[in-house]
Amino acid sequence: MRVGLDVGGSKTEGVAVAPDGSIVARVRRATGWGPDAVVETILGVVADLGAELGAEASGAAPQIASVGIGIPGQIAPGSLWVEHAVNLGIESLDLGDTVASTLGVQVYVDNDVRAAALGAAVLRGGSGSIGYLNLGTGIAAGIVTGFVTGSLAGSIAAAGSGRETVPAVWRGSRGAAGEVGHISVDPAGPMCRCGQRGCIEALAGGAALAERWGRPGTHPVGDIFDAAESGDPLALTLRGELARGVAAAVRILVLTTDVETVVLGGGLTALGARLHDDVRRELEAVAEASVFLRSLALADRVELLPPGSPAAALGAALSGAPEEGVLIHG
Repeated sequence: MRVGLDVGGSKTEGVAVAPDGSIVARVRRATGWGPDAVVETILGVVADLGAELGAEASGAAPQIASVGIGIPGQIAPGSLWVEHAVNLGIESLDLGDTVASTLGVQVYVDNDVRAAALGAAVLRGGSGSIGYLNLGTGIAAGIVTGFVTGSLAGSIAAAGSGRETVPAVWRGSRGAAGEVGHISVDPAGPMCRCGQRGCIEALAGGAALAERWGRPGTHPVGDIFDAAESGDPLALTLRGELARGVAAAVRILVLTTDVETVVLGGGLTALGARLHDDVRRELEAVAEASVFLRSLALADRVELLPPGSPAAALGAALSGAPEEGVLIHG
């Protein structure tokens, strides 16, 4: 039994994955703030999964073989150190010294977006390369370069393909592949928290949009879309810049890696067709001036991850073991 966790700024989701690839348990907890509280959250979610599995198995929880953790921040490939997870209050944390030593099982750690890219590739099936673009508080991408031969039965079963292949995730030499959010695409654009102007994240990140919107509400980006449909000038500007930022990220992913498909995931995809249609229109508008861009059919290469998909937690459960086919490119 494999356990995977998606540690987010507000909540942590955990799944248990059976050897046949099926998700047999799924739990959530609020995420604590700071290193100690995050470790406590992780251990609590693993305990909750064990309790749920144990209850279903007449009081005897199945043995957990490994725990994979998808978490924001920078993680060197093969390392258990998390650095610069600012939205969790973590500057540096050794999950090997804390979580692994407490649980007594093999623990793997990966950036949450790259874990989600792996999970998304498994959930959608197919065999081609994908760029997973996470649209949430910030913006980042994970890149699946294709599928390789491997023995991870869970990936095969979850993909529903019967193929003895698993996704190959590109993490880069220092674990920073796919950090597209801080590429500036408009030097005269809004200021980004990184110090540059016009970063993709400043245009399309949920936190930046909420700050620029400046009006109270539980779902500020949804409010922006609603207000734009009523003709609000600021909302129209912000909604247009969101589409422009996401479209720029799509172009960057395709032009630098030539992935076959760009999958949009993360909290902002709850906007559904409204977001998808805006991004398609922006891609088509930009391509009008370029025969080359039109030849790439960018708008047709974008799809949404279904809402509620546990991509990051599933990817975390399946990631990290080279002997099981997950490729770490350097």
